[in-house]
Formats: sequence, structure tokens, C-alpha cells
Amino acid sequence: MTTASGLDIRKLHAGADRDGITKLVVGAIVHADGRVLILRRSAEDTFMAGIEELPSGGVEPGENLLTALERELAEEIGWSGPLIIDPGFVTYFDYISGSGRRARQYTFGVPHQGQPVVLSTEHTAYRWLRPADLTDSDVTAETARAIRDLTAS
Repeated sequence: MTTASGLDIRKLHAGADRDGITKLVVGAIVHADGRVLILRRSAEDTFMAGIEELPSGGVEPGENLLTALERELAEEIGWSGPLIIDPGFVTYFDYISGSGRRARQYTFGVPHQGQPVVLSTEHTAYRWLRPADLTDSDVTAETARAIRDLTAS
């Protein structure tokens, strides 16, 4: 796994601990040719059913952010091969999880490496979206901000 220069993963974990965050989540802005990968969440899901979102998921106890990111990408979109993240870019937002816990999602930029997208049962569809077309999506405001942050960096 290639880590981004300028990112201290231990500091990200420590910052969440300091801020009283009890659930960590990782997300990826998978991008290629000026577009980002957006997934449609299953309508049967109990949390945020049916919305469009980035590939993301919870960090397991004892797992670091990048290991969790690699696992979530493999689970949600069938990612294989090395994980390369955009140097120096990470953004985050805090929210209350479906279980009522204080959660923080750290989102990393991940260049797409041409592999096919193979969805898990958690998602029903995907599409590639230009950041300028975010108004044509029902991603959350936090997700839209993360995508805009990446495109501005």
C-alpha cells in the first residue's frame, strides 16, 4: 500500500480520539478523467437508504484508516491491487451514526486504476459523475463538499 506524503495517519486517529469520536469511517473519492465514482445505496438499507454516496465504511477496532480504506474498496467495488491515494489530501466530516454514535468520516482521493467496478449487495448501481454535476445527485452536503475539496486541491 502506498501512503500519501504529508499525511500522518496516527495524528488523524489521535484527533478523532481527542474530539470524542467513537466511530471512525473511511471514504474514497475514486476519480478518473475529471469524474468521480458515485454508488447508489440499496433502498432496503436501514441507514440513508437509496442515496448516492462514495465508497465508504466503518473502521474495525484495531484497524488503521488506510487498511480499512483498502478493505472497504475491495468489499464495495471489488478493488484489487495496490491502493494509491492522492498525496496530501484528506478531508473529514462528523455526524451521528445510525446507532447514535459520534462518527467521523475521513475521505481520501483515490485515482482509479482501470479495474472494473464490481458492486456489493449494499449498492444497486454506480455512475461516474463530473463534480460540476453534483446538483444532479442526491449525495449529502458533506459528500459534495469533500468532492469539491478534492477538485480544488
